[in-house]
Amino acid sequence: MDIELSFHHKEADNAQNQINELRNRLLEIKELLKNKTVQATDDPDLNKIITENIKLKHRLSILNRAITAQKNKNLITAIDRTKMQSITEVLTNLFSSAICFAFPDITDPPVMIALSAPNSKFGDYQCNSAMALAKACRELGKKTTPKEIGQKIADNVPSHDLIEKLEVANPGFINIYLSKTYVTENLTTIFEHGVRPPSLCKKHKVLVDFSSPNIAKQMHVGHLRSTIIGDSICRLLEYLGHEVLRINHVGDWGTQFGMLIAHMQEKFPDYLAKVPPINDLQAFYKESKTRFDQDEEFKKRAYASVVKLQSFDPDHKKAWEMICDVSRKEFQKIYDRLDIRIIERGESFYQSRMEILVKELEAAGYLEEDEGRKILWTGGTIPMTIVKSDGGFTYDTSDLAAIKHRLQEEKDDWLVYVTDAGQATHFQLVFEGAKRIGVLDERIHRVDHVGFGVVLGEDKKKFKTRSGDTVKLLDLLDEGLRRALDKLKEKGRDKVLTPEELKQAQESVAYGCIKYADLSHNRHLDYVFSFDKMLEDKGNTAVYLLYAITRIRSIARNANFTPEKNQGTC
Repeated sequence: MDIELSFHHKEADNAQNQINELRNRLLEIKELLKNKTVQATDDPDLNKIITENIKLKHRLSILNRAITAQKNKNLITAIDRTKMQSITEVLTNLFSSAICFAFPDITDPPVMIALSAPNSKFGDYQCNSAMALAKACRELGKKTTPKEIGQKIADNVPSHDLIEKLEVANPGFINIYLSKTYVTENLTTIFEHGVRPPSLCKKHKVLVDFSSPNIAKQMHVGHLRSTIIGDSICRLLEYLGHEVLRINHVGDWGTQFGMLIAHMQEKFPDYLAKVPPINDLQAFYKESKTRFDQDEEFKKRAYASVVKLQSFDPDHKKAWEMICDVSRKEFQKIYDRLDIRIIERGESFYQSRMEILVKELEAAGYLEEDEGRKILWTGGTIPMTIVKSDGGFTYDTSDLAAIKHRLQEEKDDWLVYVTDAGQATHFQLVFEGAKRIGVLDERIHRVDHVGFGVVLGEDKKKFKTRSGDTVKLLDLLDEGLRRALDKLKEKGRDKVLTPEELKQAQESVAYGCIKYADLSHNRHLDYVFSFDKMLEDKGNTAVYLLYAITRIRSIARNANFTPEKNQGTC
């Protein structure tokens, strides 16, 4: 089996090498033809290369499917009982093997396994691949019905303890019934050894970029989803055994710091000797912004301060650090309350790297002049602006420098960016730009933009205060605590819990409800924030889950049950 697998790997590698050689030649010919009116298909040499490339791709596809089938055989026969078994993964492997053997001529055949509806009479899971395969068969000139395809797949599914039986239903669904014995054995294993992570084929070094507030501004409800979703992704990846780096890409550089520093120097002239009493940084920011918008002389001083800061003038750098420290302490209060671990690495970290990046791109001929700007084309209709007409850098520049640092210097192989869905186009540009300049290699790197919808008020509009201001995250958490305490007192919990226990319950309910309300909604959609709904003790809420686990633990205590006492009794 190992010799056969090794042979397939060698054949696949040889085919891949030939494809790479042909692809390079094809790119050379296309470059020569780029400024000509002759179509590529008019060149017989190019046609020959394209034909050979297609043949090799087909050969590579067949070899890769053989490797996949062989690997699936190994997975099917070698079940590791020390790890949690993913039913979906096992079924996917089984049906992938069946489809590869049943339809070897179809390139990249779809393997679609879905959970059946609750209380369904049509099994526990379904394989829905037959309809897509029917279309692929028609394209190959083979006439067959989805139901015939479904039956052929079912006939080739390897025997496995997981499956009780398979039924093929119209128009081609395969209903999968799980074996009660298999399920019971796995539940017993969980009962004896607890919930454990599934086995990993490969552990990755993952960087998750989330939260990312701006220095000198308070965190608001808009930062809530990125913080909660990002932290949850980190926890899941850590649980699975990946090496995870939690990064807070704060906005700690830019023009706004010029006006903040200029305002500080004038309001607190002795700031170098005595730390300014800036307790409300938001108010301080508004004061400086008002002056910047209304006072031309102050605006000039602000721009001069930016230049000095970017030149790392010691006094201006000291003022900048003071402002960042005030913000950092306020952010940390929220992270502590929500139990968020995160490492700050702001835009300032990439300043020198941006300068180096621009020089490298210019030397390599990637940049073009456009109305004073320096732009980078990524293959689409929108270019990246790398240098503005005034010589400044942009978010495109900092994010391109960041992805270069993360993949090449830090050697991360999986990057996850958690921001609102409105930034999807920006990050797609960054990813395409990184590919074009040779930083991102999809064969060894993975990059994901995890977008999400906005938080709405109960009026279905953007969540605002009555005065129309953005809701501060600190105020939101305080309101959650107040309402959670009211709910606990309504249930009489203050009569049976000590003050310390009541405080712990209050925080668990408040923060648990806020997190769960976010995570229980489809992240791609906007969701309505409602304390009343999230604090209900019925339905899909954190309160219901907390009460359920409390009851379970109460039953266990009354039965004098502990997992240690009951190991090996099933």
